[in-house]
Amino acid sequence: MGRFPSVTGKEMVKFLQRQRFVLRRVVGSHHVMRKSADVQTVVPVHGNDNLRIGTLRGILRDIHMKPEEFEKLWRS
Repeated sequence: MGRFPSVTGKEMVKFLQRQRFVLRRVVGSHHVMRKSADVQTVVPVHGNDNLRIGTLRGILRDIHMKPEEFEKLWRS
C-alpha cells in the first residue's frame, strides 16, 4: 500500500455517508457517524485541516475497514 491520501474531516464525513453511515449527532467539532448498532466512529472536523494519520487509522479501525480497502474506495 502507498501513502494515505490527505483527508480533511469534512471529506471523511462525506466519504462515510457514501458508505451508508448516518450522522447521529455533532458535539462541538466532533461528528458521530453510525452505520449499525456496533459500528460507529467519531470524526473531528476542524475547518479544512487534514486528519492526522493516527486519527485516520483510528477511524478505519472503528469502522472495520482495512487501509487498502479505504485507499481503493477513496480513489473511486
